[in-house]
Parts: sequence; structure tokens; C-alpha cells
Amino acid sequence: MTRSRLALIVLGGLALVGVSLFAHTVLLRLPHDRLAAAAPKGRTFAPPAIGGPFRLTSHKGETVTNESLRGKPYAIFFGYTHCPDVCPTTLFDFATLLEELGPDGDKVTPVLVTVDPARDSREVLAEYMQAFDPRILALTGSEEEVETAVKAFKVFRRKVPSEGGYNMDHSALVYLMDREGRFFSTLDPHEDRGARLAKLRRAVAW
Repeated sequence: MTRSRLALIVLGGLALVGVSLFAHTVLLRLPHDRLAAAAPKGRTFAPPAIGGPFRLTSHKGETVTNESLRGKPYAIFFGYTHCPDVCPTTLFDFATLLEELGPDGDKVTPVLVTVDPARDSREVLAEYMQAFDPRILALTGSEEEVETAVKAFKVFRRKVPSEGGYNMDHSALVYLMDREGRFFSTLDPHEDRGARLAKLRRAVAW
């Protein structure tokens, strides 16, 4: 095989990978109603397998499961109390979005699940959440319970050693679930606030 032919094959393979990743990202961002509409006639299109059974404890001491959250949409985010920027920013953004929703703000449950249960006990979360909107639920549990939730939502988390301790790398997307606990869409921090607000309104009306 000539060098030029090999180069063409490699470039072609990279192009296919790029198209595949792009398609996956686009599909993940589409609400399941739009996914169904985009499917060829006569065929169904299942939404991405985001979400699943989990059982955790809230900062208020209540047991919270995927089933107990059913009945109204919820927006679930994975973070931790030692996070220096993304997590508090996301939580403050939740508060702003709830305020802008007006009366519909009470029809959505914002949820923070810790990715650092070793440090984020219920008591730590209870103190931390005093700085944020009281409608936001913060959840923790054993390492195994948190790992179950992390896997259900396809979340990335990794402990990174740092001076004096460690930090946690983690996914920053907010997953928006409908009132039946099915994946609806994502709230990307890089999106325009108006776009995120529109998604929340659609989830409430769905």
C-alpha cells in the first residue's frame, strides 16, 4: 500500500469518527419529542438512555429516588461543595431561571447530586445549600449509591490530586427530565439563557 493511499484511509476514518461524535452530541441535546419527529416515517426513535433507578439522601434528610421525583420535571446536575466555580455558578443560575419562570418555577425540581460523597455528607450539604434557592435539592449517599446515579446519567467524574487534597473533574451538563422521569433535553452552561428558559417551559408544558 502506498503512503498516499494510507493517508487517505486514515483521513477518511477520522472524518467518520468526527461525523459520529457530532451526531451523538446533536441527538443528546434534542428533546425526545423532537427525536421522534426526526425519525423516518414508520419507524420510532428512542431517546438517549439517560437516567435510571437511584436512591439517595437529601440535605434535608429525606430519601429521594428517581420514582419520588416523578410528577413534575426535574433538572439534575452533578457537582460537589469544594468546586471552585462551575458548581456554585450553576446553582445560582438555577435560582435565576426559577425566578424568570415565574409561577412555573415551582413546577420544576432542580437537583444537585454530589460526585464527592466522601466529603459531602448530608450535614455538609445542608450548610452549603443555605446560600442557594431553597427549592434546590442536594443529594448524597454512600459511594455505591452515588456511583449508581452517576452511571445512570452517564456522568464523568474523576478525582484529581491537588496541593493539600484533591479536586473532582466532572460533567457540567444539566439533564432535564420530564414529569415521567424520561430524558427530555440538556441545559448547557454555554447556551443562551433564553434557550435554557425555553427548554424549561417546554418541559413544564409537556
